[in-house]
Amino acid sequence: MHTRKWLTLGAGIATVALVAGCGGGAGDGDDTGTGSGGEGGGDEKVTLTIATFNEFGYDDGLLDEYMELNPNITIEHKRAATADEARDNLNTRIAAGSGLSDIEAIEVDWLAELMQYSENFNDLSDPELEGRWIDWKVDAATTADGQLIGYGTDIGPEGICYRADLFEAAGLPTDRAEVAALLEGDWDTYFEVGKQFVAKSDAAWFDSAGATYQGMINQVENAYEEDDDTPIGIDHDTVKDIYDAVVTASVDDELSAGLRQWSDDWFAAFQSGAFATMACPGWMLGIIEGNAAGVEGWDIADVFPGGGGNWGGSYLTVPTHTEHPEEAIALAKWLTAPEQQLKAFASKGTFPSQVEAQSSDELLSMTNPFFNDAPTGEILVNRAEAVTATPHKGPNYFAIHQTVQDALTRVDVDKTDDAASSWDKALQAYEELGLE
Repeated sequence: MHTRKWLTLGAGIATVALVAGCGGGAGDGDDTGTGSGGEGGGDEKVTLTIATFNEFGYDDGLLDEYMELNPNITIEHKRAATADEARDNLNTRIAAGSGLSDIEAIEVDWLAELMQYSENFNDLSDPELEGRWIDWKVDAATTADGQLIGYGTDIGPEGICYRADLFEAAGLPTDRAEVAALLEGDWDTYFEVGKQFVAKSDAAWFDSAGATYQGMINQVENAYEEDDDTPIGIDHDTVKDIYDAVVTASVDDELSAGLRQWSDDWFAAFQSGAFATMACPGWMLGIIEGNAAGVEGWDIADVFPGGGGNWGGSYLTVPTHTEHPEEAIALAKWLTAPEQQLKAFASKGTFPSQVEAQSSDELLSMTNPFFNDAPTGEILVNRAEAVTATPHKGPNYFAIHQTVQDALTRVDVDKTDDAASSWDKALQAYEELGLE
């Protein structure tokens, strides 16, 4: 049995030195948005493309603000529907040697893949920005020789989003403090409450086996790889026990809505009331609100099974293919400054990775009208402090993780396999990766 190994992150953001450490870079005490040396503010007319995915909080208003501060800059925003789509597009264009945007967003699950090819990205190291981000966010994007390939955007501390109206109909408490008390405990507690719910409701307890597995595996530091990137694989008790627990809850106990996240059916389910709860990192708030428009009853509880978990978080990179590296770096620097990240959080719930933003009164006072005026800033600060482990994600993490996700999809969504046969296929898929 491969035991779980936990990583202490200095008790989360609570013990990170709350010092801004920001100099005269764009957005850091420079209200022109041009940065030191006039980056982004010259006379030459420049068009910059930025490629993101899902919801980053970079709405037209924020990008217009930068263009007003820098009249020579025109920004074109390309947004992929999913992180997987963005990853495929990025890898294809890197291989082709053309077609990359001036700024490319990358997600933490496939960051380590790209770190192997750091020569494709500009070094974003800047002494003026030291101390801007929590340490582990910077460390993950820094190569052994000190190259910083990405500026951190958000991190993904998780609460539980829930439909208060569906809770009420099933006889469960609806007040978010009472819901937090109800769900306090481990994953078994979460599943037990789910059984109580589905016994009195036509709705499912959670949206997706894959998403639930994601929440659980993100609490294990070395699920697939050792710290030195040596593959562990999936054929050990740590992964198998979580897989079995998710399948049992999803299929045997009928707690899952049987949806694949990011599918058309999943998006539509926000309107139909198909499920009552879901693992909810900050960036999910904007996705829920966008797809559940007109639906009343959504709220978020300051609780997460097992104590705390971080799902996701992204970076902005500047590929070496860009013809405008100085201007692109200046824009990436500005977008990831604390001030802009607070605006992104207010817009889409993307929780900032910047030290100054995390400790700000502005963040702590933010509420979200769509989620019953929940104090989302305070809740997610608490959830970030609860994170005591994040998984080691080496260059093969994404590919290994996908073998288990595909197995869960066959059982929960496609319903083509039972748990045992689908697990056998996952083991075969892992072998075919040729990592050992």
